[in-house]
Amino acid sequence: MTSPASPRQHPPHDIRRDGIPAGRVLGVPITLDLSWFIILALLLGTFSTASFPSLLPGEGRWTYLVMGTLGTVVFFVSLLAHELAHAVEARRRGIEVEGITLFVFGGMARTRTDPRTPMDEFVIAGVGPLASAIIAGLLVGVSIPMANLGWEPMAVVLRYLGFLNLALAVFNLLPGFPLDGGRLLRALIWGLTGSVRRGTQVATLAGRLLGIGLMVLGGFSILNGGGVIGGLWIVFIGWFLMQAAASSYDQVLLMEVLRGVSAGEGMTPDPETVEPGLTVDSLVNEHFLRRPYNAFPVTEMGVIQGLVTLSRVKALPRERWAQTRVRDIMVPREQTLVVDPGTPMLEVLEQMGEGGDQRALVARDGELLGIISARDLTRWLDRAGLLGGDRPERETPVGGTPGPPGSS
Repeated sequence: MTSPASPRQHPPHDIRRDGIPAGRVLGVPITLDLSWFIILALLLGTFSTASFPSLLPGEGRWTYLVMGTLGTVVFFVSLLAHELAHAVEARRRGIEVEGITLFVFGGMARTRTDPRTPMDEFVIAGVGPLASAIIAGLLVGVSIPMANLGWEPMAVVLRYLGFLNLALAVFNLLPGFPLDGGRLLRALIWGLTGSVRRGTQVATLAGRLLGIGLMVLGGFSILNGGGVIGGLWIVFIGWFLMQAAASSYDQVLLMEVLRGVSAGEGMTPDPETVEPGLTVDSLVNEHFLRRPYNAFPVTEMGVIQGLVTLSRVKALPRERWAQTRVRDIMVPREQTLVVDPGTPMLEVLEQMGEGGDQRALVARDGELLGIISARDLTRWLDRAGLLGGDRPERETPVGGTPGPPGSS
Protein backbone atom coordinates (compact mmCIF):
# COMPACT_ATOMS: atom_id res chain seq x y z
CA MET A 1 0.00 0.00 0.00
CA THR A 2 1.45 3.27 -1.05
CA SER A 3 0.80 6.81 -0.13
CA PRO A 4 1.89 8.46 -3.37
CA ALA A 5 0.67 11.94 -2.97
CA SER A 6 2.37 14.96 -1.66
CA PRO A 7 1.62 18.47 -0.59
CA ARG A 8 0.08 20.30 -3.46
CA GLN A 9 -1.13 17.65 -5.82
CA HIS A 10 -4.08 18.88 -7.76
CA PRO A 11 -2.78 19.88 -11.18
CA PRO A 12 -3.97 23.36 -12.08
CA HIS A 13 -5.78 22.11 -15.16
CA ASP A 14 -7.54 19.36 -13.17
CA ILE A 15 -10.80 19.84 -11.34
CA ARG A 16 -10.49 18.62 -7.78
CA ARG A 17 -12.04 15.26 -7.09
CA ASP A 18 -15.24 15.17 -5.04
CA GLY A 19 -15.24 13.18 -1.82
CA ILE A 20 -17.00 12.60 1.47
CA PRO A 21 -16.02 14.98 4.31
CA ALA A 22 -14.79 13.00 7.33
CA GLY A 23 -14.23 15.77 9.85
CA ARG A 24 -11.04 17.52 10.93
CA VAL A 25 -7.90 16.36 12.72
CA LEU A 26 -5.59 19.03 14.15
CA GLY A 27 -7.64 21.55 12.20
CA VAL A 28 -6.97 19.79 8.86
CA PRO A 29 -10.08 18.79 6.83
CA ILE A 30 -10.16 15.06 5.99
CA THR A 31 -11.90 13.82 2.83
CA LEU A 32 -12.61 10.24 1.77
CA ASP A 33 -12.48 9.79 -1.98
CA LEU A 34 -15.04 7.30 -3.26
CA SER A 35 -12.20 5.02 -4.40
CA TRP A 36 -11.10 4.75 -0.74
CA PHE A 37 -13.97 2.35 -0.09
CA ILE A 38 -12.40 -0.08 -2.58
CA ILE A 39 -9.18 -0.40 -0.62
CA LEU A 40 -11.19 -0.46 2.63
CA ALA A 41 -13.06 -3.57 1.46
CA LEU A 42 -9.90 -5.17 0.03
CA LEU A 43 -7.93 -4.68 3.23
CA LEU A 44 -10.73 -5.89 5.50
CA GLY A 45 -11.22 -8.99 3.35
CA THR A 46 -7.51 -9.76 3.01
CA PHE A 47 -6.74 -9.24 6.70
CA SER A 48 -9.73 -11.31 7.87
CA THR A 49 -9.50 -14.24 5.45
CA ALA A 50 -5.82 -14.52 4.55
CA SER A 51 -3.27 -12.47 6.51
CA PHE A 52 -4.29 -13.11 10.11
CA PRO A 53 -5.48 -16.72 9.64
CA SER A 54 -2.02 -17.55 8.27
CA LEU A 55 -0.23 -15.69 11.08
CA LEU A 56 -2.38 -17.11 13.88
CA PRO A 57 -4.00 -20.39 12.76
CA GLY A 58 -6.65 -22.19 14.78
CA GLU A 59 -8.82 -19.23 15.74
CA GLY A 60 -12.52 -18.83 14.94
CA ARG A 61 -14.07 -16.86 12.10
CA TRP A 62 -15.30 -14.07 14.41
CA THR A 63 -11.86 -13.68 15.94
CA TYR A 64 -10.35 -13.19 12.48
CA LEU A 65 -13.10 -10.71 11.59
CA VAL A 66 -12.38 -8.67 14.73
CA MET A 67 -8.63 -8.86 14.01
CA GLY A 68 -9.23 -7.79 10.41
CA THR A 69 -11.42 -4.87 11.47
CA LEU A 70 -8.90 -3.72 14.07
CA GLY A 71 -6.03 -4.09 11.59
CA THR A 72 -7.89 -2.06 8.97
CA VAL A 73 -8.65 0.73 11.44
CA VAL A 74 -5.06 0.84 12.70
CA PHE A 75 -3.74 0.88 9.14
CA PHE A 76 -5.82 3.87 8.09
CA VAL A 77 -5.09 5.72 11.32
CA SER A 78 -1.39 5.14 10.59
CA LEU A 79 -1.81 6.35 7.02
CA LEU A 80 -3.64 9.44 8.24
CA ALA A 81 -0.82 10.10 10.73
CA HIS A 82 1.68 9.90 7.83
CA GLU A 83 -0.33 12.51 5.93
CA LEU A 84 -0.79 14.70 8.99
CA ALA A 85 2.98 14.76 9.49
CA HIS A 86 3.31 16.30 6.02
CA ALA A 87 0.43 18.71 6.62
CA VAL A 88 1.56 19.88 10.05
CA GLU A 89 5.14 20.45 8.89
CA ALA A 90 3.92 22.33 5.81
CA ARG A 91 1.73 24.53 8.00
CA ARG A 92 4.62 25.11 10.41
CA ARG A 93 6.63 26.45 7.47
CA GLY A 94 3.95 28.93 6.49
CA ILE A 95 2.27 26.89 3.77
CA GLU A 96 -1.52 26.87 3.91
CA VAL A 97 -2.94 23.34 4.06
CA GLU A 98 -6.22 22.76 2.23
CA GLY A 99 -6.83 19.24 3.51
CA ILE A 100 -6.02 15.55 3.29
CA THR A 101 -7.69 13.09 0.92
CA LEU A 102 -7.58 9.33 1.38
CA PHE A 103 -8.05 7.35 -1.82
CA VAL A 104 -7.45 3.91 -3.31
CA PHE A 105 -3.67 4.25 -3.61
CA GLY A 106 -3.11 5.89 -0.23
CA GLY A 107 -3.29 9.51 0.86
CA MET A 108 -2.68 13.02 -0.38
CA ALA A 109 -1.98 16.16 1.61
CA ARG A 110 -3.08 19.19 -0.40
CA THR A 111 -1.56 22.62 0.10
CA ARG A 112 -2.45 25.89 -1.56
CA THR A 113 1.16 26.66 -2.54
CA ASP A 114 4.33 24.66 -3.05
CA PRO A 115 7.40 24.68 -0.77
CA ARG A 116 9.41 27.84 -1.32
CA THR A 117 12.90 26.42 -0.77
CA PRO A 118 14.68 23.09 -1.27
CA MET A 119 14.96 22.72 2.50
CA ASP A 120 11.20 23.17 2.93
CA GLU A 121 10.62 20.52 0.28
CA PHE A 122 13.14 18.15 1.86
CA VAL A 123 11.79 18.41 5.40
CA ILE A 124 8.10 18.28 4.45
CA ALA A 125 8.71 15.18 2.33
CA GLY A 126 10.91 13.51 4.92
CA VAL A 127 8.57 13.73 7.91
CA GLY A 128 6.07 11.33 6.33
CA PRO A 129 8.33 8.24 6.19
CA LEU A 130 9.78 9.24 9.57
CA ALA A 131 6.26 9.23 11.06
CA SER A 132 5.56 5.81 9.56
CA ALA A 133 8.82 4.43 10.96
CA ILE A 134 8.03 5.80 14.44
CA ILE A 135 4.53 4.32 14.28
CA ALA A 136 6.05 0.96 13.26
CA GLY A 137 8.31 1.00 16.30
CA LEU A 138 5.47 1.95 18.64
CA LEU A 139 3.17 -0.79 17.34
CA VAL A 140 5.83 -3.47 17.64
CA GLY A 141 6.77 -2.18 21.09
CA VAL A 142 3.18 -2.30 22.35
CA SER A 143 2.71 -5.81 20.89
CA ILE A 144 5.33 -7.23 23.31
CA PRO A 145 3.41 -6.65 26.56
CA MET A 146 0.20 -7.71 24.75
CA ALA A 147 1.79 -11.08 23.98
CA ASN A 148 3.12 -11.39 27.54
CA LEU A 149 -0.41 -10.84 28.87
CA GLY A 150 -1.72 -13.63 26.65
CA TRP A 151 -3.55 -11.32 24.24
CA GLU A 152 -1.99 -13.01 21.23
CA PRO A 153 -4.59 -11.91 18.61
CA MET A 154 -4.04 -8.27 19.57
CA ALA A 155 -0.25 -8.76 19.57
CA VAL A 156 -0.36 -10.34 16.09
CA VAL A 157 -2.38 -7.42 14.71
CA LEU A 158 -0.02 -4.82 16.16
CA ARG A 159 3.14 -6.64 14.99
CA TYR A 160 1.75 -7.05 11.48
CA LEU A 161 0.67 -3.41 11.26
CA GLY A 162 4.10 -2.42 12.54
CA PHE A 163 5.62 -4.35 9.64
CA LEU A 164 3.24 -2.69 7.17
CA ASN A 165 4.13 0.79 8.45
CA LEU A 166 7.82 0.03 8.13
CA ALA A 167 7.20 -1.23 4.58
CA LEU A 168 5.24 1.95 3.85
CA ALA A 169 8.13 4.09 5.09
CA VAL A 170 10.68 2.16 3.01
CA PHE A 171 8.53 2.15 -0.13
CA ASN A 172 7.88 5.88 0.10
CA LEU A 173 11.62 6.53 0.30
CA LEU A 174 12.17 5.06 -3.17
CA PRO A 175 13.65 7.91 -5.25
CA GLY A 176 10.88 8.40 -7.77
CA PHE A 177 8.31 11.17 -8.03
CA PRO A 178 5.63 11.42 -6.70
CA LEU A 179 6.79 9.31 -3.74
CA ASP A 180 8.40 11.02 -0.76
CA GLY A 181 11.78 9.72 -1.90
CA GLY A 182 11.19 11.38 -5.26
CA ARG A 183 10.48 14.66 -3.52
CA LEU A 184 13.65 14.27 -1.46
CA LEU A 185 15.55 13.69 -4.71
CA ARG A 186 13.90 16.73 -6.26
CA ALA A 187 14.89 18.86 -3.26
CA LEU A 188 18.51 17.73 -3.57
CA ILE A 189 18.70 18.46 -7.31
CA TRP A 190 16.87 21.74 -6.79
CA GLY A 191 19.31 22.76 -4.06
CA LEU A 192 22.36 21.83 -6.16
CA THR A 193 21.20 23.46 -9.41
CA GLY A 194 18.90 26.22 -8.14
CA SER A 195 16.27 24.97 -10.59
CA VAL A 196 13.03 23.41 -9.35
CA ARG A 197 12.27 22.42 -12.94
CA ARG A 198 15.52 20.53 -13.28
CA GLY A 199 14.89 18.79 -9.98
CA THR A 200 11.39 17.86 -11.02
CA GLN A 201 12.61 16.60 -14.39
CA VAL A 202 15.10 14.22 -12.78
CA ALA A 203 12.69 13.06 -10.07
CA THR A 204 9.79 12.47 -12.47
CA LEU A 205 12.04 10.52 -14.85
CA ALA A 206 13.01 8.34 -11.90
CA GLY A 207 9.31 8.02 -11.04
CA ARG A 208 8.45 6.84 -14.54
CA LEU A 209 11.25 4.28 -14.49
CA LEU A 210 10.13 3.10 -11.04
CA GLY A 211 6.55 2.77 -12.29
CA ILE A 212 7.66 0.74 -15.30
CA GLY A 213 9.79 -1.45 -13.06
CA LEU A 214 6.85 -2.14 -10.74
CA MET A 215 4.61 -3.01 -13.67
CA VAL A 216 7.21 -5.47 -14.98
CA LEU A 217 7.64 -6.92 -11.49
CA GLY A 218 3.88 -7.34 -11.10
CA GLY A 219 3.58 -9.02 -14.50
CA PHE A 220 6.46 -11.35 -13.66
CA SER A 221 4.77 -12.24 -10.36
CA ILE A 222 1.50 -13.12 -12.12
CA LEU A 223 3.18 -15.26 -14.78
CA ASN A 224 5.31 -17.14 -12.26
CA GLY A 225 2.58 -18.06 -9.79
CA GLY A 226 3.30 -15.32 -7.28
CA GLY A 227 -0.40 -14.52 -6.94
CA VAL A 228 -2.73 -12.83 -9.40
CA ILE A 229 -4.24 -10.32 -6.93
CA GLY A 230 -0.88 -9.25 -5.51
CA GLY A 231 0.67 -9.05 -8.97
CA LEU A 232 -2.20 -6.96 -10.34
CA TRP A 233 -1.96 -4.63 -7.37
CA ILE A 234 1.75 -4.06 -8.05
CA VAL A 235 0.95 -3.42 -11.73
CA PHE A 236 -1.73 -0.87 -10.80
CA ILE A 237 0.60 0.92 -8.37
CA GLY A 238 3.30 1.04 -11.04
CA TRP A 239 0.86 2.43 -13.60
CA PHE A 240 -0.33 5.06 -11.11
CA LEU A 241 3.22 6.15 -10.31
CA MET A 242 4.11 6.40 -13.99
CA GLN A 243 1.04 8.52 -14.76
CA ALA A 244 1.45 10.69 -11.65
CA ALA A 245 5.11 11.35 -12.46
CA ALA A 246 4.23 12.50 -15.97
CA SER A 247 1.43 14.80 -14.79
CA SER A 248 3.63 16.23 -12.04
CA TYR A 249 6.23 17.38 -14.54
CA ASP A 250 3.54 18.79 -16.83
CA GLN A 251 2.22 20.78 -13.87
CA VAL A 252 5.60 22.26 -13.01
CA LEU A 253 6.31 23.04 -16.66
CA LEU A 254 2.95 24.75 -17.04
CA MET A 255 3.49 26.77 -13.86
CA GLU A 256 6.88 27.90 -15.10
CA VAL A 257 5.57 28.84 -18.54
CA LEU A 258 2.65 30.81 -17.09
CA ARG A 259 4.64 32.59 -14.40
CA GLY A 260 4.53 36.28 -15.24
CA VAL A 261 1.75 35.79 -17.83
CA SER A 262 -1.47 37.75 -17.32
CA ALA A 263 -4.99 36.59 -18.11
CA GLY A 264 -5.04 39.03 -21.00
CA GLU A 265 -1.96 37.39 -22.48
CA GLY A 266 -3.11 33.81 -21.83
CA MET A 267 -6.69 34.09 -23.03
CA THR A 268 -8.24 33.37 -26.41
CA PRO A 269 -9.34 36.89 -27.45
CA ASP A 270 -12.72 37.83 -28.91
CA PRO A 271 -14.45 34.47 -28.41
CA GLU A 272 -17.64 33.67 -30.29
CA THR A 273 -20.66 34.67 -28.22
CA VAL A 274 -24.42 34.11 -28.26
CA GLU A 275 -27.30 36.36 -27.23
CA PRO A 276 -29.57 35.57 -24.27
CA GLY A 277 -32.69 35.71 -26.42
CA LEU A 278 -31.51 32.97 -28.81
CA THR A 279 -33.57 29.77 -28.70
CA VAL A 280 -31.83 26.61 -27.55
CA ASP A 281 -32.76 24.98 -30.85
CA SER A 282 -30.88 27.70 -32.77
CA LEU A 283 -28.02 27.52 -30.26
CA VAL A 284 -27.54 23.84 -31.01
CA ASN A 285 -27.93 24.00 -34.79
CA GLU A 286 -26.07 27.25 -35.43
CA HIS A 287 -23.34 27.03 -32.80
CA PHE A 288 -22.75 23.74 -30.95
CA LEU A 289 -23.09 21.61 -34.11
CA ARG A 290 -20.86 23.95 -36.15
CA ARG A 291 -18.12 24.82 -33.66
CA PRO A 292 -15.72 22.65 -31.61
CA TYR A 293 -16.73 24.31 -28.33
CA ASN A 294 -18.56 23.01 -25.28
CA ALA A 295 -19.55 26.45 -24.00
CA PHE A 296 -20.30 29.95 -25.29
CA PRO A 297 -20.22 33.25 -23.40
CA VAL A 298 -23.61 34.96 -23.37
CA THR A 299 -23.43 38.70 -24.01
CA GLU A 300 -25.79 41.57 -24.71
CA MET A 301 -24.36 44.71 -26.25
CA GLY A 302 -20.90 43.32 -25.45
CA VAL A 303 -21.65 42.97 -21.73
CA ILE A 304 -21.37 39.54 -20.13
CA GLN A 305 -24.68 37.99 -19.07
CA GLY A 306 -23.44 34.49 -18.33
CA LEU A 307 -22.20 31.27 -19.89
CA VAL A 308 -24.15 28.54 -21.66
CA THR A 309 -22.67 25.04 -21.68
CA LEU A 310 -23.36 21.87 -23.61
CA SER A 311 -24.19 20.06 -20.40
CA ARG A 312 -26.97 22.59 -19.69
CA VAL A 313 -28.41 21.93 -23.13
CA LYS A 314 -28.27 18.15 -22.68
CA ALA A 315 -30.17 18.47 -19.39
CA LEU A 316 -33.08 20.13 -21.22
CA PRO A 317 -35.64 17.80 -22.92
CA ARG A 318 -35.34 18.10 -26.70
CA GLU A 319 -39.03 18.94 -27.13
CA ARG A 320 -38.46 22.15 -25.17
CA TRP A 321 -35.54 23.42 -27.25
CA ALA A 322 -37.69 25.52 -29.61
CA GLN A 323 -39.51 27.34 -26.78
CA THR A 324 -36.59 27.83 -24.36
CA ARG A 325 -34.21 30.79 -24.55
CA VAL A 326 -30.52 30.77 -23.74
CA ARG A 327 -31.12 33.08 -20.77
CA ASP A 328 -33.27 30.34 -19.21
CA ILE A 329 -30.52 27.71 -19.10
CA MET A 330 -27.31 29.74 -18.96
CA VAL A 331 -25.06 29.95 -15.92
CA PRO A 332 -25.65 33.56 -14.78
CA ARG A 333 -22.75 35.95 -14.53
CA GLU A 334 -22.86 35.87 -10.73
CA GLN A 335 -21.99 32.16 -10.86
CA THR A 336 -19.41 32.45 -13.64
CA LEU A 337 -15.71 33.01 -13.04
CA VAL A 338 -14.88 36.44 -14.49
CA VAL A 339 -11.38 37.89 -14.13
CA ASP A 340 -9.65 41.12 -15.05
CA PRO A 341 -7.13 40.94 -17.94
CA GLY A 342 -4.37 41.98 -15.55
CA THR A 343 -4.93 39.01 -13.23
CA PRO A 344 -1.91 36.65 -13.21
CA MET A 345 -2.62 33.37 -14.98
CA LEU A 346 -1.43 31.41 -11.94
CA GLU A 347 -4.08 33.16 -9.86
CA VAL A 348 -6.71 32.36 -12.49
CA LEU A 349 -5.73 28.68 -12.35
CA GLU A 350 -6.03 28.75 -8.57
CA GLN A 351 -9.52 30.26 -8.79
CA MET A 352 -10.56 27.71 -11.40
CA GLY A 353 -9.38 24.91 -9.14
CA GLU A 354 -11.09 26.29 -6.04
CA GLY A 355 -14.44 26.81 -7.73
CA GLY A 356 -14.38 23.77 -9.99
CA ASP A 357 -14.70 26.00 -13.06
CA GLN A 358 -13.78 24.57 -16.45
CA ARG A 359 -13.18 28.02 -17.90
CA ALA A 360 -12.83 31.69 -17.00
CA LEU A 361 -14.12 34.75 -18.82
CA VAL A 362 -11.81 37.74 -19.12
CA ALA A 363 -13.51 41.11 -18.95
CA ARG A 364 -13.00 44.76 -18.09
CA ASP A 365 -15.95 46.72 -16.68
CA GLY A 366 -18.29 43.90 -17.69
CA GLU A 367 -17.16 43.93 -21.34
CA LEU A 368 -16.00 40.52 -22.59
CA LEU A 369 -12.42 40.47 -23.88
CA GLY A 370 -11.57 36.76 -24.00
CA ILE A 371 -11.91 33.29 -22.50
CA ILE A 372 -9.51 30.90 -20.78
CA SER A 373 -10.26 27.18 -21.04
CA ALA A 374 -8.49 23.85 -20.81
CA ARG A 375 -7.74 24.22 -24.52
CA ASP A 376 -5.69 27.36 -23.81
CA LEU A 377 -3.75 25.65 -21.01
CA THR A 378 -2.99 22.70 -23.29
CA ARG A 379 -1.72 25.11 -25.94
CA TRP A 380 0.72 26.68 -23.49
CA LEU A 381 1.90 23.27 -22.34
CA ASP A 382 2.37 22.06 -25.92
CA ARG A 383 4.31 25.20 -26.73
CA ALA A 384 6.63 24.59 -23.79
CA GLY A 385 7.07 20.98 -24.92
CA LEU A 386 7.97 22.01 -28.45
CA LEU A 387 10.56 24.41 -27.06
CA GLY A 388 11.89 21.72 -24.76
CA GLY A 389 10.73 23.64 -21.71
CA ASP A 390 13.63 26.02 -22.23
CA ARG A 391 11.90 29.26 -21.36
CA PRO A 392 14.31 31.09 -19.02
CA GLU A 393 13.47 30.09 -15.47
CA ARG A 394 13.28 32.76 -12.77
CA GLU A 395 15.92 31.29 -10.51
CA THR A 396 16.34 32.16 -6.88
CA PRO A 397 19.03 29.97 -5.35
CA VAL A 398 17.49 29.92 -1.87
CA GLY A 399 13.88 30.99 -1.40
CA GLY A 400 12.62 30.70 -4.96
CA THR A 401 9.07 29.98 -5.95
CA PRO A 402 8.86 26.36 -7.03
CA GLY A 403 6.23 24.65 -8.79
CA PRO A 404 3.98 20.31 -7.16
CA PRO A 405 -0.35 12.61 -5.73
CA GLY A 406 4.94 13.62 -4.16
CA SER A 407 4.36 11.24 -1.46
CA SER A 408 2.50 11.98 1.58
